[in-house]
Amino acid sequence: MKLAQELRAGNVIMQGKDPMVVLRTEYSRGGRGAATVRIKMKSLLNNSGAEVVFKADDKMDQIVLDKKDCTYTYFADPMYVFMDGDYNQFEVESENMGDAINYLEDNMTVEVVFYDGKAISVELPTTVVREIDTDPAVKGDTSGKVLKPAKLVGTGFVISVPIFVENGDKIEIDTRTHEYKKRV
Repeated sequence: MKLAQELRAGNVIMQGKDPMVVLRTEYSRGGRGAATVRIKMKSLLNNSGAEVVFKADDKMDQIVLDKKDCTYTYFADPMYVFMDGDYNQFEVESENMGDAINYLEDNMTVEVVFYDGKAISVELPTTVVREIDTDPAVKGDTSGKVLKPAKLVGTGFVISVPIFVENGDKIEIDTRTHEYKKRV
């Protein structure tokens, strides 16, 4: 059990019958009233969001989720199928994949998150290396930090890259912020 004031972003708690991941917490202390915590959270099962206010000393049931390294194998609409080292297959619904769809490629190793024995989402590595498709830079446009759009080969996801990056280059991308890190 955790107190509401101890919750941080990323913690998973039970709210009613649904496991919810905490996205943001805001602690406030009223003049004469008790301290409160405003928590913005999202359901792990159906991606619905909620914002709830709790007393700072309310107790919450914290959940520990299981994670397993798996390899992406194929897409069977609307499920993404992953396989672990023991050749067990797990399916994750496309609406629960989130931003992972933008970087997913065949035989990519990811962490599949399980709740109550069911695969509910996927966690990507913090950085990935992908080949890009982009237009050449415009001459003379060199003042400050100049960026241009580039598509990831395979997924078509668009990110901003510096103008010196060329078509066909491989770049490292931070999957949490969708930002260019370096050319590989």
